[in-house]
Amino acid sequence: MSPRLRFALLIWTLVPIASAAQTPRQAVTLKPGDALRISVWRDSEMSGEFPVGNDGALVHPVYRTLKVAGIPLTDLDARVRSFLTRYQTEPQFVAQPLLRVTVGGEVTNPSLYFLSPDVTISQAVALAGGARERGRTDRVRLLSDNRIQYVKIDGNDPMAMLPIRSGDQLIIERRGNLFSDVIAPLIGVMGSIASIIVLTRYHS
Repeated sequence: MSPRLRFALLIWTLVPIASAAQTPRQAVTLKPGDALRISVWRDSEMSGEFPVGNDGALVHPVYRTLKVAGIPLTDLDARVRSFLTRYQTEPQFVAQPLLRVTVGGEVTNPSLYFLSPDVTISQAVALAGGARERGRTDRVRLLSDNRIQYVKIDGNDPMAMLPIRSGDQLIIERRGNLFSDVIAPLIGVMGSIASIIVLTRYHS
């Protein structure tokens, strides 16, 4: 195979990977259950981390009319700015969307996390303390948009570098151990059977 053809094939195989990495990031929007952290310059009352309610607005006495769910993240700042101009002439603020992600299974700190959309699947597991000793980093179950996929976070799996999405569930599966999972229980069962046989013979 010529070097030119080999290079062309390499580029052809990398294009789907690059496209896959960009698609989820472009599709991200806040959903009910997520949160929005707003930091307003010199205004602690308007600053904080506010959950997104079922109606798509922030759960807060002042922000309750600010709808943030379902809009592109690139338009989020403009919407927050428009709202804040009701209270300030030139508001200075930072708005950070936080997506809810569950990390569980054989991980050090299983919990519900609120993470930036820039966090990757691999980084989400790391932020949860990483996999435990028996955690399978070569088989992390990802439940996203009602689909189950498996991701390897211990190698060069392109999926591990994809950004998280709202509602993602990452489950680190447990690595099997032949003795504790198979041999030890089998010995226990055999011991119980032997005890029953002895008692049966004794009473007979």
